[in-house]
Amino acid sequence: MTTHQRNFPSIDPAKLERLGETAVKVGLRLQPGQDLFLTAPVAALPLARAIVAEAYKAGAGLVTPILADEEITLARFRFGPDASFDRAPGWLYDGVAKAFGANTARLAIVGEDPMLLANEDPAKVARASKANSIAYQPALEKIAGFDINWNLVAYPTDSWAKRVFPGETDDVAVGRLAEAIFSASRVDNDDPVAAWTSHNAALGRRTEWLNARKFHALHYSGPGTDLTIGLADGHEWQGGAATAKNGITCNPNIPTEEVFTTPHARRVDGHVVSTKPLSYQGSLIDGIAVRFEAGRIVEAKAARGEDVLKKVLDSDDGARRLGEVALVPHSSPIASSGLLFFNTLFDENAASHIALGQAYSTCLKNGDQLTPEELADKGANESLIHVDWMIGSSEIDLDGITATGSVEPLMRKGEWV
Repeated sequence: MTTHQRNFPSIDPAKLERLGETAVKVGLRLQPGQDLFLTAPVAALPLARAIVAEAYKAGAGLVTPILADEEITLARFRFGPDASFDRAPGWLYDGVAKAFGANTARLAIVGEDPMLLANEDPAKVARASKANSIAYQPALEKIAGFDINWNLVAYPTDSWAKRVFPGETDDVAVGRLAEAIFSASRVDNDDPVAAWTSHNAALGRRTEWLNARKFHALHYSGPGTDLTIGLADGHEWQGGAATAKNGITCNPNIPTEEVFTTPHARRVDGHVVSTKPLSYQGSLIDGIAVRFEAGRIVEAKAARGEDVLKKVLDSDDGARRLGEVALVPHSSPIASSGLLFFNTLFDENAASHIALGQAYSTCLKNGDQLTPEELADKGANESLIHVDWMIGSSEIDLDGITATGSVEPLMRKGEWV
């Protein structure tokens, strides 16, 4: 029996249906007549089917799914000709960009084995990733620019579950991961939509408070960390539900616990260490330690996966600069679970984090009306990549610094003051 044909009775079917409903009604707020482009691992078919059904119930025009399979992915790295790793299906991504330009919504189900490519040639992994990033850029611009409503949601595949719970049987591991996903996604109750309405309101109050302060920079201090991150000129904090350029208010990430904004790509100085491992393109990078000068990483080390980290940093000119800074309290539900998910969608919501690479223009005042040159002038970074990694913990203090140099405590021991 192949992986995608297996049934796991430990996954609560009622909660899975609620997750599909939440993805459509909260994550996307899919509109009648709107098309949907859906991607998912083959092993996540139960959730994909639930989402497609909910999408059509909501009046979707046409739902187009594309499925990925782990064995097929591995076959490329094991048997593909060397030249193929510098190529990507640009024709497909051009079509996806065209779909986004026609107001097609985007939903991705994540759940791949986070270590799928750990034993493959890191050079090939890096080359394939770079080629894919270049080809995907026209479509990514529509996502990064928040032109359309989009959403990420997760399904507990057995390969992922065994990474999180290596000592359990497949069914027990899947069941435990499923319950963790349902809890973090706020579908372990009878009214997830109401739960998300309340949560979005709380995140909204936090962003309003931060936007009123208009901090010039943030300063992080703690073990191995003494880092000052300047904030982009005219930056705006966001969190929870947000309105895309097409006028639809959606929740791009389910789950989400963060408030985030755009840092100034040329005003970051000091050193920082990661507080959780980063799962990237099937490899694990742990013990990251970097030093910034004038916004750029000038020294970088990692206890594990250092070669992968350095290939990421060499992706392009903007890969060594920051495109996002996000704040998450250490007491967030995901951190409180005590689990390491090996998945950025979850782990980034367990700790404050930063992202290398592309900035979000939506986190700048009137960012959707600015030219690329104007965005760069305000400090927004440009890159083919956007890679989040965690720097927050119960030992990190954070201060806000105003334009006049005054300091206001924001977090102590990882918690909001």
